Amino acid sequence: MVTVSQSHTTTFLFFTTFLLIFGSISAVRLLPRPNTTTTNDLDFIRTSCNATLYPDVCFTSLSGYASAVQDSPARLAKLAIGVSLSQAKSTAAFLSKLSRSAAKYSGDGHQTASAVIRDCVSNVEDAVDEMRGSLRQLRDINGRGGGTAARRSVETFRFQMSNVQTWMSAALTDEDTCTDGFEDMDEGGLIKTTVCDRLEEVKRLTSNALALVNTYANNGAP
Repeated sequence: MVTVSQSHTTTFLFFTTFLLIFGSISAVRLLPRPNTTTTNDLDFIRTSCNATLYPDVCFTSLSGYASAVQDSPARLAKLAIGVSLSQAKSTAAFLSKLSRSAAKYSGDGHQTASAVIRDCVSNVEDAVDEMRGSLRQLRDINGRGGGTAARRSVETFRFQMSNVQTWMSAALTDEDTCTDGFEDMDEGGLIKTTVCDRLEEVKRLTSNALALVNTYANNGAP
């Protein structure tokens, strides 16, 4: 006969193993490509990142693409959103697996954790959709090969950039909502710590991307 204590021990060991395996796997990132990066390219990334809340994270995550970005605020904004999107998608996949596993043990005192994880999955998936919308809008702003960007009016540029800013702000709010749910939990232990650590990384990338979008919106040209 399995006692309550044995049941809780089994549950704890399961979640510990799950988090050690999946929680330690680094989220998918855009890997630096072979390039001929110049000092000027890197200086542009570094200077641009100084306008963000997390400049070190910004430079580390984007400097590998300096030669592709060169001195383009538009390309830098798109790259920053792409990096944040990649991390958010990886985190959403991790949370989905964790949610399914937590649901199996909802009768062993994990009801709260299971519910918070489900809500968090929804929040992060919403953030992913909003970042995808931001990327689509940026591509439209800069044209799709027809040179249309140069002919766009200032009013159109500002309107479309306001959409990007709104969506990126919403994505950051969704990520904040997710971590707020875990911070309100009295229990959670390793689950809470692992999830919040991963989400903090996503939030920093999203915050940086929003800052670079704002820079482009304020200083860019159609």
